[in-house]
Amino acid sequence: MKKKVLAAILIAVGVLTGCGNTEPISSPIQTVEAEPIATDIQEVEQSGATEEANENHDGMYRSELTNEWIDESLKDQRPIAVMVDNEKTALPHFGVADADVVYEIMNSTLNDRITRFMVVVKDWDKIEQLGSIRSARPTNFMLAAEWNAVLCHDGGPFFINDWVAKDYSANFSGGFARYSNGKAAEFTEYITYDKYTNTQKGKTYDGLKQRFESSRYTTTYNDYYQGPHFKFADAEVTFADRNDAISATTIELPFKHNGSTLKYNEETGTYDYYEYGSAHKDAASGEQLTFENVILQNTTFADLGEGYLIYNAIDSGRSGYYITEGKAIEVNWTKSSENAITHYYDAKTGEEIEVNTGKTYISLVPSDGWNNVVIK
Repeated sequence: MKKKVLAAILIAVGVLTGCGNTEPISSPIQTVEAEPIATDIQEVEQSGATEEANENHDGMYRSELTNEWIDESLKDQRPIAVMVDNEKTALPHFGVADADVVYEIMNSTLNDRITRFMVVVKDWDKIEQLGSIRSARPTNFMLAAEWNAVLCHDGGPFFINDWVAKDYSANFSGGFARYSNGKAAEFTEYITYDKYTNTQKGKTYDGLKQRFESSRYTTTYNDYYQGPHFKFADAEVTFADRNDAISATTIELPFKHNGSTLKYNEETGTYDYYEYGSAHKDAASGEQLTFENVILQNTTFADLGEGYLIYNAIDSGRSGYYITEGKAIEVNWTKSSENAITHYYDAKTGEEIEVNTGKTYISLVPSDGWNNVVIK
């Protein structure tokens, strides 16, 4: 609504000043303060505020993942966290653009530090096809637990066995729908909500609905849920008044294999995701993968051998960035235990940051590559 009102103001000013006028926008607004056009602008602002105030949100609540209005029936539903293959062969992804939060982390110290997504989805009842999915790593169990989410994956190295057994852990491993997409078997498994029948294979696979029904897991938050993950701002966060904020219209991450990059889209006010030199478009919806919030964490890790690793996600006071609306500020992050929520604090004020309403991208950046992060 705010952007629509601003657009109306700019159009009105454009009509008044002419297309070729290069004066600052603030100048014509000031000079026509007493003119009818100023009254029109005021009416537009008041109309926009009234419309927003009168929006009917009956039967809805603000999502604890995005702060967006969603159906109230989802209020106590726990999310799922899905391991999504990020190898080029696995593209295009299906359903990833519908995720509320997307983690991108190094999956292996080999292969130019190839990454894998872990996408957190609140309204998983609507999933038709999500993935393709692959194996999990120990770090993913810690991150999924922050949301009280059920981790959905296809196996993993023996290093995950102890993590699967944790009392706070919940996971579904393997057995999801197999699509005949002409690719090797490891690129054919996808999450569905309901049963899926592959007519070529003559086989029917259970979806999330059946997996929950036959499991010991609740579909609602349990005793390990620690409350909302983020503090959402009441008004939009812009950092326009922060002299320590830096310009952040392009973010290049030190993942050489896929070249993860986020670019600020001024029209949408969000960060579009690119990899392998192209815009990430969801195959199911055709939508660009884009985020209101970007969080980067400088994180150390331990090499487990053969390229496997575990991030030292339990740490205190480590550096990072919070990026939104074309600006970045430095933050410090802290995670006190395996299933504790990661908190982010403004490095300047020491206060926990407030984030904007919308989807969030989080990357645990390996500390030995932190200096190679490019923000410009």
